[in-house]
Amino acid sequence: MKMRSIRELCPEADRLELEVPLKKRGYKVNLLALGDVGATLLLGLKTLGAGVIDTIGIFDVNPDMMKRYEIEMNQIGWPFGTVKLPQVEILNADNLFDCDMFIFCASKAVPPVGASGDVRMMQLEANGKIAAHYGALAKEAGFKGIFAVVSDPVDPLCKEVLLASGLKAGQVRGYGLGVMNKRAEYYAALDSRFESYMTEGRAFGPHGGDLVIANSIENYDDELSKELTKLTVEANLRVRDLGFKPYLAPAISSGAVSLLLTLQGEWNYSSVYFGKGTSGAFMGVKNRINDIEAEFEDLPLPEKLFVRIENAYKNLCALR
Repeated sequence: MKMRSIRELCPEADRLELEVPLKKRGYKVNLLALGDVGATLLLGLKTLGAGVIDTIGIFDVNPDMMKRYEIEMNQIGWPFGTVKLPQVEILNADNLFDCDMFIFCASKAVPPVGASGDVRMMQLEANGKIAAHYGALAKEAGFKGIFAVVSDPVDPLCKEVLLASGLKAGQVRGYGLGVMNKRAEYYAALDSRFESYMTEGRAFGPHGGDLVIANSIENYDDELSKELTKLTVEANLRVRDLGFKPYLAPAISSGAVSLLLTLQGEWNYSSVYFGKGTSGAFMGVKNRINDIEAEFEDLPLPEKLFVRIENAYKNLCALR
């Protein structure tokens, strides 16, 4: 069987270096926008970030929203000072990028419950302008940290930030694939046909319709993998069918958990840049930051699986 390498997507791709190396603990992270996703992500970072994050700065266009979350989040904790959780502080427009990681959760166009089609891509035009705006602000501030994009559609918004900011490609990262992995695991736990995914499977690609779920790398089954992929891509619609916006799992699995793993230099699912200069796209893959440079898992891939990933990458490149 012919095997392929994910590096073949862009053999001359830029190195994914940061401006400053990871330090594993004592981080200051700043969070933009306290909507459904942002507020839930904030709760995740507050409760899970002990020993990694010292301070979480928050900013929202609604000042009362900032005051509310500063009050409530700083009333969450363990008794008797046994565990020190991150302190939450209100930011102003002048110190947004005074941090190690800037988390972009702003969104202007969240599709209502009942909307049909790819609800993530519906947000591209409006949210792309916002992402580019904050990318430009990062450039003005001489930002040296990690610009983390959580808003949908994650991967194209990362490209908007990269083009507007002039940051190194390794500084911009997208966080949407973590929940897709957990959704695939959810269905794998419900149906024994998919159980190999729990130990042998992988997720690739964007947080959207071109997602690629592989039931197994060593024992890849194309039909089974495509069936599991469809279930995973449409998992958010099952929540919308019940009349709710599906933001809890993304905010925690793609957001809080994956962001903390990134800061600790641990393997996680997130989007990194495959490209040379401005020619390329952000795409989700299992990766980690090793001191100052991101490395992605590059397993030998069966031809059919590689073709699916390559198609997703080409479609992402074609968006701009």
